[in-house]
Amino acid sequence: MKTLPLMAALALAVPLLATAADPAPAAAPASEGKATPAMTPGAAGRSAGEAGRAAGKAGKAAGEAGRAAAKAAGAGRTTRTSADIIATAPVADWRDVDPDNLLVMTLPKGQVLIELAPRFAPAHVDNIRALARGGYWDGLAVVRVQDNFVTQWGDPDADDEDAGIKGKARPFPAGAKDHLPAEFSIPLKGVPLTALPDVDGWAPRAGHVDGFPVAADPKAGKAWLAHCYGTVGAGRGNAVDSSTGAELYTVIGHAPRGLDLNITVVGRVLKGMEFLSSLPRGGGAMGFYDKPEQRQGIERIALASALPEDQRPAMQVLRTDTATWKELLEARRHRGGWFVHSPEHTEICSAAAPVRAKPMDRDVKLNEPKSPELKR
Repeated sequence: MKTLPLMAALALAVPLLATAADPAPAAAPASEGKATPAMTPGAAGRSAGEAGRAAGKAGKAAGEAGRAAAKAAGAGRTTRTSADIIATAPVADWRDVDPDNLLVMTLPKGQVLIELAPRFAPAHVDNIRALARGGYWDGLAVVRVQDNFVTQWGDPDADDEDAGIKGKARPFPAGAKDHLPAEFSIPLKGVPLTALPDVDGWAPRAGHVDGFPVAADPKAGKAWLAHCYGTVGAGRGNAVDSSTGAELYTVIGHAPRGLDLNITVVGRVLKGMEFLSSLPRGGGAMGFYDKPEQRQGIERIALASALPEDQRPAMQVLRTDTATWKELLEARRHRGGWFVHSPEHTEICSAAAPVRAKPMDRDVKLNEPKSPELKR
């Protein structure tokens, strides 16, 4: 709080100002035998001038204290840009993405890379792995694109239990389950949350775990993945346990944090958001495509671990438990240069953990429209 030292200095100046305003001392007792002379106009003026000069000195001292406080507060700030901080981050500050947690979604115009979060939704992640290994999404489609909200994909012919419509749903592959428990939150105890110092508004505490945006409630003892841009969740019906991971969506607009604790979140998009956010918007209710020809086809969704190694995307995420991350947050919180006004604030959705392709000698081709061969 930059103003606290300044307020403290002003508080110290108050006795000086009060002294100057105090009334003249009472006359000496008559028993001393001396009369107290009245103050002449000249003396009164000199006294007022001295009081004014004292007040001026107090104000100057307060100003110097305020400037010193501001300088001290800014001393810990980084002078480097976010780009410089990311570019010079030590190798140890980057975390390799486990290929068994990396979904490679191949669309006609490019690839989307999604990191799964088994810490927060273990049952759903296991099911998504089974669906991917069995080729469940291959040849299915993006069925919904609602402006400033979500892009959703899955089986257009799946049953609509809420509407009571029986479809011609594609059967699940071996190992995939058709019923899972809701996984809206996990116990907070033991979660390595790197909390932000700023107020979140949606939760008592917020920060990051392994690069994922996480909110928490210490009193309730629970933590959950937050709905930010690029968050991937499992669509469900009215029943809280009706999601299986077969229907997935990603946020393509302003963070709908009101969905937190209402839907199972399974991961986030690391690369290729442009191939999901730029799709034509659906004209039906809630952004669903109302004509089959409007749907955007999915060539394949596979686990990176199932790809031949020379075709496997190798991604890294900046660790959010490092000094580099702390400096990056400060650079985002305290803006300079072009900025006329510095927000002095950040929050989990605007403070996304940086992602990069792992530096290596061999060339891993990303965003290729053609699907690589899989190891089944």
